[in-house]
Amino acid sequence: MSDLEFGILIALLTLATVFTRSLFFLLGGAFKLAPWLEHALRYAPAAALAAILAPDLLVSGGSLVLPWTNLKLMAAIAAAIFFLATRHLLGTIIVGMAIFTGLRLLLV
Repeated sequence: MSDLEFGILIALLTLATVFTRSLFFLLGGAFKLAPWLEHALRYAPAAALAAILAPDLLVSGGSLVLPWTNLKLMAAIAAAIFFLATRHLLGTIIVGMAIFTGLRLLLV
């Protein structure tokens, strides 16, 4: 692929990205999403986060890791319990990282 073709490819991908991401802003209130679709889209960020985190928490080296030997999963469970009790996001991050670091230093 030549430099010119590579530059054209980047420009076209940039245009496609800008167009698709700004479509809702460009159209404004010209159309309304169905209420069921709006309700379903509220769960998209949580689903994306779960899809990113689940493999990292549950799989190591291509195989499922048992809960008692999985330090990441144990720290994530502790952080989730902390969040459910306090609803404090920054504290959840700090508690999760502190527990993970402590377990890693003590057990490994």
